Amino acid sequence: MEEMVEKLKAVMLGHAVGDALGVPVEFCTREALDSDPVTDMRGFGTHSVPAGAWSDDTSMSLAALDALCEGEVDYDAIMQNFVRWHLDAKYTSTDSVFDVGRCCSCAVINYFAATDGVSGAMERSRAFDFGFEGEGSNGNGSLMRIHPFVLYAHARQLPFVTWRELIDNGSRLTHAHERSRVGCLIYAFVLMHLLNEPRKDTIDLALRRAECELCDHPELAHYKRIFDPGFAKIPRSDIKSSGYVVDTLEAALWCLLTTDSYRECVLKAVNLGADTDTVAAVAGGVAGALYGYEAIPQEWLGTLLRRDDITALCTHAAGCWMGFADRS
Repeated sequence: MEEMVEKLKAVMLGHAVGDALGVPVEFCTREALDSDPVTDMRGFGTHSVPAGAWSDDTSMSLAALDALCEGEVDYDAIMQNFVRWHLDAKYTSTDSVFDVGRCCSCAVINYFAATDGVSGAMERSRAFDFGFEGEGSNGNGSLMRIHPFVLYAHARQLPFVTWRELIDNGSRLTHAHERSRVGCLIYAFVLMHLLNEPRKDTIDLALRRAECELCDHPELAHYKRIFDPGFAKIPRSDIKSSGYVVDTLEAALWCLLTTDSYRECVLKAVNLGADTDTVAAVAGGVAGALYGYEAIPQEWLGTLLRRDDITALCTHAAGCWMGFADRS
């Protein structure tokens, strides 16, 4: 069980630290960050929150993880936790909700409006009724919160067909277009392989398997650069760090492939500019899996708000999934 706790902490806290590093400089240009690069935790920049505050990326991830702690996947329970986050500020770092993406916000609010006041069990799940299916709804809002689903699949040792469906469904809750869903699957392949074999060369193996398993997917072509053998050699100037799901996944994996430590990876991600919190969060999750919890700088963990809450949830999840939790 202790090994699983460490894996959860590495990924969840690795993600949260990346998020918190990026929050103060979100929307800053690359040129501005080249002049004043992020090297440590900051506060009160783009958003009026202190150093160590994390955003919706981590809040929604914690909401999903908390629901998954029950051991069985209940997508309505996950959506209900998203409602508690969005409307009641549960799972937040500052008791306030800020920096919420359009698709996530609308999906959660629409779910709440459709199910509020329903007593007892719903006749059918409403969880998948509100995820956005349009091509213009391919932001990174499902990619930024998909890692708890991968951690669950890893801990429960789910077969490929089952965990592929789990990741696909996890995205559909808010982002139902095939492009967002395949982006989450590519990320899941990388994270799953790193959880099993935390070595740098595992990344290439994971990408080869993803390309093979998803070869018939109609949206895979949008991610073709990731599968190019020379992807890591692409110059920084050609890497985009916008909120578009393809750009975010490319930037996060490029940072992972072109660095040799957790610290270097997340700082490289933040200093790309634009959607700094999400790119660094996505990069931080896989970097945590690769380098381990102990590789996350202690000074950053010490600054991270509500770190103990995240750690406690990781321990609880590992216990539930590995069969050690007291469920009385």
